[in-house]
Amino acid sequence: MQGKVYLVGAGPGDPGLITVRGRELLGQAQVVIYDYLAAPQLLAHAGREAELIYVGKRAGQHTLAQDQIGQLMVQKAREGKTVVRLKGGDPFVFGRGGEEAQQLAEAGIRFEVVPGVTAGVAAAAYAGIPVTHRDLASDFALISGQEDADRTGESHIDWEALGRWKGTLAFYMGVKNLPVICTSLQENGMDPATPAALIGWGTTPRQRTLTGTVSTLAELAEAHRFKPPALILIGQVVTLRQRLNWFETRPLFGRTILVTRSRAQAGELTEQLGRLGAEVIECPTIRIEPPANPKALRQVVERLGEYDWLILTSVNGVEAVLGELQRLGRDGRHLAGTRLCAIGPATARRLRCYGLLADLVPEQFVAESILEAFARLKELPGKRICLARADIARDDLPRGLRRLGAEVDEVTAYRTLREEWDQTETLARLADNQVDWITFASSGTVRNFLDIIGLEKITGKKARIASIGPITSATIQEAGLRVDVQADEYTIPGLVRAICRAEGKTDNAAEM
Repeated sequence: MQGKVYLVGAGPGDPGLITVRGRELLGQAQVVIYDYLAAPQLLAHAGREAELIYVGKRAGQHTLAQDQIGQLMVQKAREGKTVVRLKGGDPFVFGRGGEEAQQLAEAGIRFEVVPGVTAGVAAAAYAGIPVTHRDLASDFALISGQEDADRTGESHIDWEALGRWKGTLAFYMGVKNLPVICTSLQENGMDPATPAALIGWGTTPRQRTLTGTVSTLAELAEAHRFKPPALILIGQVVTLRQRLNWFETRPLFGRTILVTRSRAQAGELTEQLGRLGAEVIECPTIRIEPPANPKALRQVVERLGEYDWLILTSVNGVEAVLGELQRLGRDGRHLAGTRLCAIGPATARRLRCYGLLADLVPEQFVAESILEAFARLKELPGKRICLARADIARDDLPRGLRRLGAEVDEVTAYRTLREEWDQTETLARLADNQVDWITFASSGTVRNFLDIIGLEKITGKKARIASIGPITSATIQEAGLRVDVQADEYTIPGLVRAICRAEGKTDNAAEM
């Protein structure tokens, strides 16, 4: 049976700007053929079994010729595959989507077009420039800035009309030809003082915006060594940027932050930092795996109702224990006689996802605080406690509980193993002093990150270190590094707030 190809617009760079339909199709795709300008984070929406094929094009660097990309789509569809052709921006706006659709049609391949948010509108908005405005611009034109007049023999652009244009002009892919564009507009009647802007990497944390006029923009771009990808905007609406620039004024805009959590858990921290404007590089140094002896966990879960307390010291522990409970065909009623202790609000929130409320959440989110909370209860002697946690957890908690008179059964709910990732970008950014912060949310991430990267790659660099709490801070210091900030509340939001304060931002910046 023949497959189908979906030409999906990935949006201009911010992965949050992909359409609901586009994200849905990524999850169904058996093959994803993606471009240079499609945000890499979008590939996380693809299924684990999906074949990912990069066909990106940069100036002078083409992975595949355009005709070969079309042939690849046809081939995969004829193999019966569901194919998503993920294209930056909108497929039909300077994305050669029309040519690809023609090639599919000629080959008799079924296809569907899923429009995307185009850079001409989105990058402008993220730079604080509305492309239309009742007082300043009633029309808006999109123009290719990459037209090769020498090859075609004559320009297909009506420069005379554009020179008289009173609204907004958006030139795509025009950095190389910026002097020609600005000169052609002026030669055809445009006022040299017409406001103009150049927006690089629009809608991403790498966004840069230059403003000037039609007569000065090319010179400014050369002075600032502006490189593609970039959008050129020309028109009176550019003057609104000074008042409407919302994106580049976010608290952590311009900061590059390394996140060392596991792939599964990095999302919350990455999302919060990204929302505040930071460029986040994920370095998944650990991965969470089931226990080496799953039978032991299963046996403990089967008799959880016999315990007076179940202590869960992480979200991973909640997922492991309650996931096993569900696999056994049981629900919260199995815990009717058991009280629950969660080490912190994130763990308590995850319990609520299973319809369970924590009976005890200590004031500070470390093992020592759990002991203090139980000591105040004065009811542990003779009580049975199940302590479900990681294989590498410290012994302080079970020892302390036994000193308080409890009978403690420990069970490994999950294992924390070292993860490997492509370190190319991390090492390059560290070497060039382009990393502002390194975040650590556990002692395991500290040890694994340093084992993989090497202490010498960090020492003497400008990157500051942010720790989630005292246990993690102790591990960082034992390794010979300085902790620049530590969260007051030992949670991901607390860690983000600590970084914001260190950057001179108000505490409520992290609540944006």
